[in-house]
Amino acid sequence: MEGKSAKLPYPKAVLFIVANEFCERFSYYGMRTILSLYLRDKLGYTTDGATIVYHVFTMFAYFFPVIGAMIADGWLGRFRTILYLSLVYASGTVLISLSAMPPVHLPPLAMTILALLLIAFGTGGIKPCVSAFGGDQFKLPEQERYLGYFFSLFYFSINAGSLISTFLTPILRADIHCFGDNGCYSLAFGVPGVLMITSILLFYAGKRLYIIKNPSGNVLGRVSKCIGHAVVKSVKSKEKKNHWLDHAGDKYDQNLIEDVKALLRVLVLYIPLPVFWALFDQQGSRWTFQADRMRQDIGGWTLKADQMQVLNPLLILLFIPLFEVAIYPFLTWCKLIRKPLHKMIWGGLLAAAAFVISGIVELNLLPTYGTPVAPGLAQLRVYNGFNCNFTLDMPTIVGNDSKATIESMSVYEYLNIETEDFVDIPYTVQGKPDSSCAAQIYNGVFHVKQETANSFFISSRGISNFTDNNEKAIDSIHVRFLSNINGATQIFLTDSVKNVTKLILSSNDISQKSIESGTYDVVINGQNVISKYKFQTGAVYTINVYQDSNGDYKVNPVMITPWNSLHILWLIPQYVVMTMGEVMFSVTGLEFSFTQAPASMKSVLQSVWLLTVAFGNLIVVLIVEGNFLDAQWKEFFLFAGLMLIDMLIFTAMAFRYKYVELKSSTEDIPQIEEIRLPEKSNQQKEA
Repeated sequence: MEGKSAKLPYPKAVLFIVANEFCERFSYYGMRTILSLYLRDKLGYTTDGATIVYHVFTMFAYFFPVIGAMIADGWLGRFRTILYLSLVYASGTVLISLSAMPPVHLPPLAMTILALLLIAFGTGGIKPCVSAFGGDQFKLPEQERYLGYFFSLFYFSINAGSLISTFLTPILRADIHCFGDNGCYSLAFGVPGVLMITSILLFYAGKRLYIIKNPSGNVLGRVSKCIGHAVVKSVKSKEKKNHWLDHAGDKYDQNLIEDVKALLRVLVLYIPLPVFWALFDQQGSRWTFQADRMRQDIGGWTLKADQMQVLNPLLILLFIPLFEVAIYPFLTWCKLIRKPLHKMIWGGLLAAAAFVISGIVELNLLPTYGTPVAPGLAQLRVYNGFNCNFTLDMPTIVGNDSKATIESMSVYEYLNIETEDFVDIPYTVQGKPDSSCAAQIYNGVFHVKQETANSFFISSRGISNFTDNNEKAIDSIHVRFLSNINGATQIFLTDSVKNVTKLILSSNDISQKSIESGTYDVVINGQNVISKYKFQTGAVYTINVYQDSNGDYKVNPVMITPWNSLHILWLIPQYVVMTMGEVMFSVTGLEFSFTQAPASMKSVLQSVWLLTVAFGNLIVVLIVEGNFLDAQWKEFFLFAGLMLIDMLIFTAMAFRYKYVELKSSTEDIPQIEEIRLPEKSNQQKEA
């Protein structure tokens, strides 16, 4: 065979296809890496809302391959399907970049949703076509060896595109400033957009070299019609058959019926698969949001929350050969795996373990979240703007909270006041005897609203009130100045390292500001009142300012929401375990499916495999939308429990399954599909 293959030159056309795939995968993964943070931080979605939109987009991206396969096989053929849907895809990438540019004045929310629909339709539609179109360029069996080289190159291009873009786009998002923002989402979306346009140009440039085959007919449609006809006939007919599909024999070829039977035996095992994808795809949503609430500095470098996703393709490249050479032989020697489905069981259990780990990490993160306002509760904070202690007396409050001491230039907190709407709390605030505040006394009522951080400030002008925002700062800090001074002056926050003023505000301005974390000097009226104070990422500060009788200023920063003290590297174990699970579950799943189903049904099998990814994302949407859990750690443990139950069901099905050697009625070029990076590798092996 090698001699035969050497007589035919390697098809140069596939180089254009490989380059096209690199650019397309760069575009897709680059855009998706930063998507969840963009939805939350720029479009105003809540964390749950951003999670839902992210997974709905992913669901459509894995549903549309069914439509793409039908268009290619039954109407346009692979070349025109790739070309036309790539244009739809590119228009979506351009639109999402333009919508992120404030000067363009496009409605960002509506345009982003439209762009995501276009991208999902484009990437999903071309997904089942590109690898198969590459296979069309080879003459078999003479170039079978060359075909294997193509699959290797194709797989490498996908990994390279994903790896580079997942690392690069978070840098463009966070480290480059544009249009007055601290980041540049328009550039972070724009670079993948340029790569997608480049992919189209590269693909079209090779047209004169391509072998372009006519549509082969809609296999998925024929299978669906055959099953539908058999169901109707089996219900209407009183005749008993060995198999209910045999009722379709009056209309369909027996070879097709036998192939459909073999296909269904495999598809039954697909029923539990969506739960795995429900866990796996949360790397880009829930796990990214989790990383964004953690300390991200590593020496002088910052590891962005969305950059953590680069671990998946990087670990895949390491794990695939490691599993083949060492781990699988060891597990086989231990008799822990004997059949391919046993690998999938262990893969699912590893995914569950990854979510147990993420739940444990989340429990350790809880103290860093502070105390968010909860339904049915209200919060009360009383800030002391004097350089002396006060006694706070609230006689209607039962227990130890009725009387308290408010330390000088500090705060009193009562964070779990039960109320259905609001509550009025009478109070007396008096300076401690034998202090400079001894003559200061205030009486009144704290009007405290439900689900509100109600705050009050004691100053020489009396007690004023405002609403606090103690929600955790994202990629920054929140700071508010409360000034008890004579007259008004300006307050400067200056970066101690760069000697650059980052914030100037009036002492009368009590609004909350957002600035980058770092080391700052606080300067008031020419006096450097704080030197080199480190404001930590994620924290919320209220800074009390007091001016004494000599005109000197005293400042005390009060942290009302803790900083991100838990390091982002604690997430590495869950990424490692999840990727191990992916290699065992996903790669093995495709390999098993391809060997157990007839070749004439492989395109149908790919479509259904992609649908399991879509349904997995739908599970996430339903659980998040249901909103029946009040804490993220509970949700992580819920998904881990679902995965364990799912694997129990799958185990029962796997041990009942009878492995068969099937030969197809028709042979076709094996198709590889980039469901996930490792799966491409195994499809390469199948080829």
